[in-house]
Amino acid sequence: MAMSTTRTLPNSRTEPDGSAVIRVLGYNIRSMRDDEDALARVIRACEPDLVFLQEAPRFFRWRKHAARLAARTELVMLAGGATASGPMLLCSLRATVERTEDVLLPRTPGLHRRGFATAVVRIGGARIGLLSCHLSLQSGERYAQAGMLLEQLAALDVPHAIAAGDINERPGGRSFRRLAGELQDCWAVSPWGGEHTSTPTDPHQRIDAVFVTRDVEVLGCGVPLHLPGITEPDLKAASDHLPVLAALRVPAVRCP
Repeated sequence: MAMSTTRTLPNSRTEPDGSAVIRVLGYNIRSMRDDEDALARVIRACEPDLVFLQEAPRFFRWRKHAARLAARTELVMLAGGATASGPMLLCSLRATVERTEDVLLPRTPGLHRRGFATAVVRIGGARIGLLSCHLSLQSGERYAQAGMLLEQLAALDVPHAIAAGDINERPGGRSFRRLAGELQDCWAVSPWGGEHTSTPTDPHQRIDAVFVTRDVEVLGCGVPLHLPGITEPDLKAASDHLPVLAALRVPAVRCP
């Protein structure tokens, strides 16, 4: 698992001007079918303010499983799960929640139903729109869903927004490029840690990403390979994807 750089990723804080430095984690957790102890250790070690999950539990007693993960990682459930067909949002107590909405996308016959988990939160003086996504395996449907993602972010009607998830496509693909054409691809802007997210046993492709709107400052983004408390055995055992951790500085809301 090669690293791009070993510089320190900033910790969460609120700046004197009200802007918020936050840690954001994107993670496909394969319905918690792997080692839950390892998964909880990885998430806790990242010290995230916001977590964008994909393949969260969505079948029998899914809320109980999701609540257990939130409790073990010292976070709270924010939105999503079965009601968004897999994407979920967790947050720390730094976040003040304004609203949440789970969005189911149009179903293509024969393909898995997809959705978005969305929310608007305040951290420090920043007001932030959030969207967790898991795009289709099918190219045409995936491209359409990338467009729906951009529309949904715009519909949140906030000055700054974050979208993170399993794109199911490498950066050269047209759906990934559609998103990166409108938003900042955080790894491309400020690479930190590891690049490739799939698979943990043989990382060779980047198909998971964090995107942010233009005025958000990206301080670093990548797979957290060498944070204190994170081990390679835990990363391999926790899921069939590697997580993506980003540090961002989000401007405070300007008063009229």
